[in-house]
Amino acid sequence: MALSLSNPLKLKTPGSYELRDRLPRAVLWACMLASPFFLGLIAGWVFGVRLNFTPSLPLGFYITSRSRDANLVEFCLQGAAATISLSRQYRTLGACPDGGAPLLKPVVAFPGDHVQVSADGIRVNGQLLPNSAGRFRDHLQRPLDPWPYGTYKVEPGTVWVVSSFNSYSFDSRYYGPIPESSIRHHLRPLWTFTTEVGQQ
Repeated sequence: MALSLSNPLKLKTPGSYELRDRLPRAVLWACMLASPFFLGLIAGWVFGVRLNFTPSLPLGFYITSRSRDANLVEFCLQGAAATISLSRQYRTLGACPDGGAPLLKPVVAFPGDHVQVSADGIRVNGQLLPNSAGRFRDHLQRPLDPWPYGTYKVEPGTVWVVSSFNSYSFDSRYYGPIPESSIRHHLRPLWTFTTEVGQQ
């Protein structure tokens, strides 16, 4: 016998009960999955914590510092170096004026210091920095132009940033000194992990 409905238009949408039942669970799971992201944002805004995924420094957490003695700096690249680093994805998207993420590097030379750039690397006041030689190809064999060889006196309002941790670091070995005005924060290591980086 056929089922008779007095008003077929009042028939509920098939599956509506199941959708209504599953919606709270879906929202709960979405919140749980998104919570690390939002916690990271909160930690960054409120506590000044930065999570470093780049190979220029050991992986881990770094914290902003008001002390200028903290020799790690977070800065925004400018000019051609900014364009290259973003187009080649040396940087991810972020809050810098060009739409890229800031870089985190150690400051190795301050105003008044003498920097010598040569084929075997960068010397600061006569001391050679490990893993600081500029390369003519990046890790994907794309061409690079190391900073011109020579001896430079660090000018007021500028610093040199070089990561000895990684010989492939995109730092002052390619773009020379950076203006201090481009520095957003000074940082210190908070909690880092043992990280191995190939140097060849």
